[in-house]
Amino acid sequence: MSSKQRNVISAAARAARMAAAAALLAGAAVAPAYAQDKPVALKMSSWVPAQHPLNPALQAWAEDIKKASGGTITATLFPSEQLGKAFDHYDMARDGIADAAYVNPGYQPGRFPIMAGASLPFLFSNGKSGSAAIDAWYRQYAAKEMKDVKFCFAFVHDPGTFHARKKIQLPTDISGMKIRPATSTIGQMVTALGGTNVQASAPAARDALEKGVADAITFPWGSIILFGIDKVTKYHMDVPLYVTPFVWALNQDKYNSMSAAQKKVIDDHCTSEWAEKVAGNWADYEAAGRAKLAAEPGHEVYKLTPAQLDAWRKAVAPGEAQWAEDVKKRGGDPRQIMESLKASLAKYQSAL
Repeated sequence: MSSKQRNVISAAARAARMAAAAALLAGAAVAPAYAQDKPVALKMSSWVPAQHPLNPALQAWAEDIKKASGGTITATLFPSEQLGKAFDHYDMARDGIADAAYVNPGYQPGRFPIMAGASLPFLFSNGKSGSAAIDAWYRQYAAKEMKDVKFCFAFVHDPGTFHARKKIQLPTDISGMKIRPATSTIGQMVTALGGTNVQASAPAARDALEKGVADAITFPWGSIILFGIDKVTKYHMDVPLYVTPFVWALNQDKYNSMSAAQKKVIDDHCTSEWAEKVAGNWADYEAAGRAKLAAEPGHEVYKLTPAQLDAWRKAVAPGEAQWAEDVKKRGGDPRQIMESLKASLAKYQSAL
């Protein structure tokens, strides 16, 4: 072997050793970023029952965070209102009773007027891409409207409808009925059509119907069975009437206490992509409930005629004007807000 060849091989060997050393140093630099971080334990609160399909999705979100943080961020999920009532979950996230909470903004009428626009009737076609759409849309407003918490992401369930003791076909059928609405926006629609609102959280809804306090409920399909409401209702209007917007909210102080590396992990899991991941299996579950209800003895799942559907669209139209007034009172621009929502729905192919 010539001297020149030996020099080339030696140089290559040195380069290889330097590359290996650089790789080791890079690895050592990354590892301490997590090793030096203080452990963070999150209390996650979900008010739906333990067997609800949302809960495994929230746990999968937490497991991915644990992995991405090198095990320094762990979480425990408390379902079934263990940490507090469904109505209180926004304040629970604000006050640190929960570090992450499943919030239904519609449970507190008037508090979140911008988000209320997403529960206006006949907007969403599905809950999967619809969740990415609402998240991408609401991010521009969340910092102001939900300033007490760290907004993580927004999502929706698959479209819900009326489930009742009597057949509801036309808007005039609502007059005189007692209805448990899913959100304050749907509650305004019920009032405008001559009905009476019965306030009850999802876990308390069956009891209200069973005792005759309510005659009907607006609810997604699969959850009717999950919450046992199929035992106290018979007629189910087969139309994508509305969705309920939800928010996964974090306690701001808990987030602030994390290291920069841990905050980045959380930020990477508070995205529109994660909104759709978390809502996906739940959307499938709700959609499958339609066929299950239709197969149950004594239940009628019925469609509306084009004329009936047109009557509904005309009857609920004033609801948007009422929503717009609520937004204006808070200094918002309802036209811009609604156009932005519809543009996001179109972008994510989830407009009705």
